[in-house]
Amino acid sequence: MKKLISAGLAVAMFCGVLMAGTAMAADNGYIMFVYTENGGSLHVRSSMNTGNNIIGKLDFGTAVHVYNFYSGWAMIDYNNTNAFVMSRYLVQNKPITPGTPTPAPAPSPSDTSLADINREFKTATRVYMPYTIVSRPTRASGWVNLRWAPSMKAEVITTCPQGKELTVIAELQNWYQVEDPATGMVGFISRSYVRVK
Repeated sequence: MKKLISAGLAVAMFCGVLMAGTAMAADNGYIMFVYTENGGSLHVRSSMNTGNNIIGKLDFGTAVHVYNFYSGWAMIDYNNTNAFVMSRYLVQNKPITPGTPTPAPAPSPSDTSLADINREFKTATRVYMPYTIVSRPTRASGWVNLRWAPSMKAEVITTCPQGKELTVIAELQNWYQVEDPATGMVGFISRSYVRVK
């Protein structure tokens, strides 16, 4: 009987140490801010997947206490509970203009600099054996823009997180024309923000 009580006491003490360790970890971490390119809110999830596990939302520019990062996810404090958000939507500095930005106007010839686009298109060569490139944003939690034309002024079609694999179908002087194998979407990505796999 004494052995059983001793074993129970040892387990209780061990659990107490674990809980104390967790509480101490909660005091550490980072303050980061929600940044979505479209100014929308960010889903907070109970686990690290995009299933039916949304437990709340964080508005653009909201300060977030981040405990740790795991393969594209960040564990955060959400109403005194551990929760998860996609880490690519967190930035270290508070966005200058919080709230929903106004939609970008449709591109016009002066906006997209047609002369620059035409000059870039003239350097295009077809790729007979497509190969894979990987997006490489300037920061690990950032993304690279996929654009409708080879110009920094061209409208963004979508964004590619760190490590996104794309198939090169044409090479230009400063750009690649790529296809997203997951969606079939085709666009242009700057050579500065990718690496060949």
